[in-house]
Amino acid sequence: MRKIKLTVCGFLIMMAVIFSLISMESCRPERPEAVPPAVAEVKYLGLHVLVESKKAAEELIEEVPRLARRGVNLLFVEVDYNYEYRSHPELRGPEPVTAAQAKRLVGLCRQYRIRLIPEFQSFGHQSWEKKTFSLLTVHPQFDETPGKYPGNQGIYCRSWCPLHPDLPPIINDLYDELLEVFEADGLHVGMDEVFIIADPDCPRCRGKDPAELFAQAVQTAYNHIVRKRGKEMFMWGDRLLDGKATGYGEWEASMNGTHPAIDLIPRDIIICDWHYEIMPGGVYPSIPLFIEKGFRVLPTSFRNVKAAEALIDYSLQFSTDRMLGHLCTIWRQPEAGKTHKHPPLVLAARKLRASG
Repeated sequence: MRKIKLTVCGFLIMMAVIFSLISMESCRPERPEAVPPAVAEVKYLGLHVLVESKKAAEELIEEVPRLARRGVNLLFVEVDYNYEYRSHPELRGPEPVTAAQAKRLVGLCRQYRIRLIPEFQSFGHQSWEKKTFSLLTVHPQFDETPGKYPGNQGIYCRSWCPLHPDLPPIINDLYDELLEVFEADGLHVGMDEVFIIADPDCPRCRGKDPAELFAQAVQTAYNHIVRKRGKEMFMWGDRLLDGKATGYGEWEASMNGTHPAIDLIPRDIIICDWHYEIMPGGVYPSIPLFIEKGFRVLPTSFRNVKAAEALIDYSLQFSTDRMLGHLCTIWRQPEAGKTHKHPPLVLAARKLRASG
C-alpha cells in the first residue's frame, strides 16, 4: 500500500509541475512578428507642366481626367508671363492663358481632387536662348546685367536684380493674380539655375555675398506669399546645395556660392529637389540634408526612367512626414492623350501605390 501511495503522490507532484509549466508558458509574452522596414507615408504624386499658351491650356484641360486616373493629385502649372495679366498687361506673352481657361482648369482639378499650384519663374530664367522675356524687355533697369550680353550670347539665362526697389511691387501683382485666378493655396516661385548673381556691374549687388542675395530674394517672395497672403511657397532646391560637397555639380546644385542660403531661409518652404541622373550607389544626399534642416521635400525626376526609379527608391527610405512623395516634370507643353503616359510618371504611380 505504501508503494501505491508513493506512486499516487508522485503522480500528483508531476501533474502540479506540468500545470505550473503550462501556466508559465501561457503568461509568457508572444514573440513579436517581424516588423517590415519603415517607408515614407506618401502624400503626393505630382506633375509639373509648362502652360505657355492657350493651346497648352486646352491640352491640359483635356488631359486632367486621365492624369487623375493615373494617380496624380498635385499639378504644377508653370505659366510665368503667359497669362492675361490685368495689372500689367504689357508683360503678357503672345498667346496668354485666359482667365476662363484657368477657371475651367480649377473646376476640373477640384472635381478630380487634384491640388493645383501655379508657378512663376522668379529671379533666374528671365531669358531663353536669344529671347529675353517681357519683364527685362519692358523694364531693362531690372536686369542684373543691364546692357551686357547682347543677344544673350555667352550666358545661360538672365536674372533680375534682387535688390532693385521697384521690382517687388510688380512681381507681387503677378503673384497675386495667379493665386486668385487659380484659386490656389500655394505658389511655386521657381528660382532654379540662378547663375548670374552679384554681378560686378550691378550697382546694387556687386560685392555682395551670393548666398545672402539669394536668401534675400527668397525672403522677399516668402514675405508676400506666406506672411501676407497666407499661402504655401514651393521652390526648386538646387541653389541651396553645395555642388562640390554633394557631388551633384553645377546644375543640380550650386558652384557659385549660393548654397549657404539653406540656413538663411524659412523652413516651411517646400523644396522640390530635382535630380535627373543616377547618382553613385543610388544615393541622393540632398534628401536627408533638406529633411534634417527641417524642410519638406518633394523629390523630382525628368525623363530618364532608371534615374527616376533610383531617386524614388532612395527617397522612400525616409519614413518622415517631411518626405512628401514624388514630382515628375516633362519640361514641355502637355499633350492630350499623351502626358499621362509619360514613362517616369507611370513608374512613379506604380512605385508610390506599392509603398502605400
